[in-house]
Amino acid sequence: MARRAIDEGADLILVLGGDGTINEAVNGMAGSAVPLGILPAGTANVLAMELGLGSHLGRAVERLAGSVQRRVALGRMCDRQGWSRYFLAMGGVGLDAKIVYDLDPILKAKTGKFAYWATGLAHVTQQVGQFDARVNGDAYRCGFALISRVRNYGGDLEIATGASLCKDDFEIVLFEGSNPLRYAWYMLGVAAKKVQQMAGVHTLHERRIELTGDVHRQIDGEYAGRGPASFEIVPDALTLLMPPTYQ
Repeated sequence: MARRAIDEGADLILVLGGDGTINEAVNGMAGSAVPLGILPAGTANVLAMELGLGSHLGRAVERLAGSVQRRVALGRMCDRQGWSRYFLAMGGVGLDAKIVYDLDPILKAKTGKFAYWATGLAHVTQQVGQFDARVNGDAYRCGFALISRVRNYGGDLEIATGASLCKDDFEIVLFEGSNPLRYAWYMLGVAAKKVQQMAGVHTLHERRIELTGDVHRQIDGEYAGRGPASFEIVPDALTLLMPPTYQ
């Protein structure tokens, strides 16, 4: 729909929805000059919260009216079969993508973000699958990799605290370990805003990462398949309406 609107001469596209809906529009807009405006109406609204638009639609409309156009990079995930997809906020590999895979869509529709927490708690007795991440020639053994363009995670938390849509790189946060209780400890670190200082957590700023192994993947909160893949930055790929104070 977004691609067709651009072909028909649209000079602005507004998306009313959550991060998955925004992702759909972004994949029709990548490479065009038409600006994208975001209005929150989804489960977590990570992008709306990241930009400071908030989750209240009326206030978001007011703030969007005072926004400015900025050209930003996109992330792109590519698998071994040649399938690729753009994303604006983040990609996740391993544990959080497995949670997205196991999520009950009916529970999500009824309870919103609670469904993610409930599904995550169900994994507390399961060993976390391991995979290899290669970044700039260095290899890391992980259970969860966050490849982020934003600080916000899940609408309420921050993990990649140095990420920004205004930068042309990812903040990559890699988590070691297979014991599920270790990830419960990591989440306490996220809540305390100290997770990047914890043992077993590696933070990198790079433009590309390669993942190997039979791993689950998610982008912008939506399940994105299983298996080896690479994530890369695509610079100067989208025009986004952003509050002038966003950095």
